Amino acid sequence: MNAVAKKIEAATARLEGMSLPTGGKWATEAREAALARLRTMGLPDRRDEYWKYTRPDTLTQINAPEASVLDTDEAPLFDGFDRLKVVFVDGVFDAQQSDDLSGEGMSIERLADVAAKDIHWARDVYGVLENNGQSPVERPLAALNSALATDGVMIHVTGKVSRPVNLIYRHKSDSSDAILHHVIKLDAGAELTVLENGPAAARFNKSMEVDVADGATFHHVRAQGRDHERRAVTHIFGRLGTESVFKSFTLTVNGRLTRNEAILELTGDDAVAHVAGACLGDGDFHHDDTVFVTHDAVNCESRQVFKKVLRNGATGVFQGKILVQPGAQKTDGYQISQSLLLDEDSQFLAKPELEIYADDVACSHGSTSGAINEEALFYLRARGVPKDIATDLMVLSFVAEAVDEIENEDLRDEILARLEGWLERRRD
Repeated sequence: MNAVAKKIEAATARLEGMSLPTGGKWATEAREAALARLRTMGLPDRRDEYWKYTRPDTLTQINAPEASVLDTDEAPLFDGFDRLKVVFVDGVFDAQQSDDLSGEGMSIERLADVAAKDIHWARDVYGVLENNGQSPVERPLAALNSALATDGVMIHVTGKVSRPVNLIYRHKSDSSDAILHHVIKLDAGAELTVLENGPAAARFNKSMEVDVADGATFHHVRAQGRDHERRAVTHIFGRLGTESVFKSFTLTVNGRLTRNEAILELTGDDAVAHVAGACLGDGDFHHDDTVFVTHDAVNCESRQVFKKVLRNGATGVFQGKILVQPGAQKTDGYQISQSLLLDEDSQFLAKPELEIYADDVACSHGSTSGAINEEALFYLRARGVPKDIATDLMVLSFVAEAVDEIENEDLRDEILARLEGWLERRRD
């Protein structure tokens, strides 16, 4: 049996006994198309080019591996912000813990509700951006999500929304296997900030499709953490119109396996797309950022900034690509991925790529991996700073470039405070 046949067989086994969720015309068509894609591609395995650094087994097996729920008295992230809370418990919307889903300049609906309708605006986005993102790199777990997701939010933004929408994911069952799909559509000139936090489930598969129209602005700040045994695969697909802005930042701490994919298409002139992340890994920790940015318009800017701090045998992966299509002149593409290894047992695996078919561009990429700067450490210790605190200060300085990608100062300070707390709890 060849490799493709084995992948298809794995997909067939994963889907055995399962049926597509019922729904109206648009949702049924989208789910059936996604299922057809999945059956054609099969599930990923280590022989796939973009999975060679990360074992997908626990993300693709039939039953979710168990993950204990961590008890903590730590205050919830973003708790001090005025935001609209949308809560999911083990992948199911919880109306009692959520705020009223109404806000000025936007509408919010559940996928479970709108999927029952025959006609809805989401049909132009749901599964559409995911399908676009399947080429030139296949993303079977995103197709699985589009086919099987039954919950999530559909957000239509028509104006400038000052109050962030906070998607909160709570984990209660050791064996929960959650699939969520969010669709966000920003009309011309609209603005929205989305916050995400929480461990979600023992295994979590989440997709977010974001359609940013001309002149619209989308900010996204996400924190993944708490339960160490959890596993997650997430995809964010973005389509950017003329003079639009898309900025996303992710903080990851804890978690046995996390793979975050970002697939962005700059289709309108003068668009700006920034995607950044910082992760702190300790012990049995595998974190994979896979990013694909396509420039298909004139005078666009993209930035990829990723920093990983790893110790006690933790593994970090970065796979990032900038693709500049013919005619996408005046492209400004920047990519940097760096790791700080706090011991000899940890490792960082990187695959930075540029593919350029235009001649008037400014694109760069770089990737480095190293240990703590001993001279800087000595400088701090010579001034009375204890070694563990000095190390933490250097870690915070190292990840600062990624955290600085968060435009809102208050949100940036909140993320830095959580980083400091995580480091403090792990001092020897």
